[in-house]
Amino acid sequence: MNNQNSKQQIGLFGFGVVGESLHHVITNSHASNAEVVKICIRDPHKKRSLPAEMFCTDRDEIIQDNEINLVVELIDDAEQALEIVKSAMLAGKSVVSGNKKMLATHMEELMDLQQLSGSALLYDASACGSIPVIRNLEEYYDNDLLLSITGILNGSSNYILSRMYSKNIDFAQALNQACEMGFAEADPSLDVEGHDALYKIIILTMHGFGTRVNQDEIFCSGISHIGPADIRFARERGYRIKLVAQAQKVHNNSVALFVMPKLVTREEYIYNVEDEYNGVVIEGEFYEKQFMFGKGAGGFPTGSSVLSDITARTHNYRYEYKKRKYFTPPAHTNDILLEVYYRYRFTEDLLLLDFEEITEHHSTRDYFYVIGQIRLGKLLQVKDKFDAMKVFLAFIRILKD
Repeated sequence: MNNQNSKQQIGLFGFGVVGESLHHVITNSHASNAEVVKICIRDPHKKRSLPAEMFCTDRDEIIQDNEINLVVELIDDAEQALEIVKSAMLAGKSVVSGNKKMLATHMEELMDLQQLSGSALLYDASACGSIPVIRNLEEYYDNDLLLSITGILNGSSNYILSRMYSKNIDFAQALNQACEMGFAEADPSLDVEGHDALYKIIILTMHGFGTRVNQDEIFCSGISHIGPADIRFARERGYRIKLVAQAQKVHNNSVALFVMPKLVTREEYIYNVEDEYNGVVIEGEFYEKQFMFGKGAGGFPTGSSVLSDITARTHNYRYEYKKRKYFTPPAHTNDILLEVYYRYRFTEDLLLLDFEEITEHHSTRDYFYVIGQIRLGKLLQVKDKFDAMKVFLAFIRILKD
């Protein structure tokens, strides 16, 4: 077991933007009682900033090294990450991970493995970069009063939307800029299609409400089809467009999850969250709304979050999953009513969505748009067809039935 006086001897998997930044942060942190002693990489021929003897390509060189007492996993591939994490924990090593897809997909298995092995798994860096949302949900909000988690959880998509809104550039230009700045994932579709934010809200929902939800049960729509008409509409109505992930307690003891663009008003805390920053609003029954803000993309912010988990292990910290341990988690539901903005080109595009009511209907020579009310469950039913269409959907608010 780690203690405050023992040094963390770290085996690191992955030396990309975040891995290299983490090494820099640890090396230059005077208060850190940690050292990276071995780094497992995929390509041994790639030029590195550290001596060759620091690197290996065989993961067992880390897993089977008794001197290494903590594994840090920072690779892109979710299935390989899962194998690394499982092997390390079964070998008696605790793990810090930033792989949100792995965690969102295999959360139940990983919770069971922690119980079986006695090893801890920490992953605050998997959601919201430098903002310690998970640990706050575990410790400060460790009661049954939470009503909602609403957030801009993806720094890359927020950077793109900010550039489009403030600089009048198109989506492709803004995406290229995000990639050049190092804000985007290796596969940027994970950012712009909303999947990155989806994995994160699944993780936050587990810690905030105790509810485990599979990703195919959640409606997720991204920003890849946003156009000048949508930016113009937002400006004219006083909105900004943000890609928002939300977990909302409804019907007394159910929770609804979704990821989609939102038309955000000036009164909302996330209205002024710009560029690569993230913002998370946590609302409770008696403490009302509280707001956390910080950088959500980039090597150093994420590396600093990983270091926080490394330091937490020095003090033997582990997640208790208190919402599942002490409370009955709310059931998942898609039975909520949303007011949405929907821009489309063809009549069949409108007929695809089963609106309960349309309150505005506008047409131009090149496109149409409506403001209407629709059930979240109805959106999920047509999600596969919706993804292939060049339409744009943004929600405005959740309506009370």
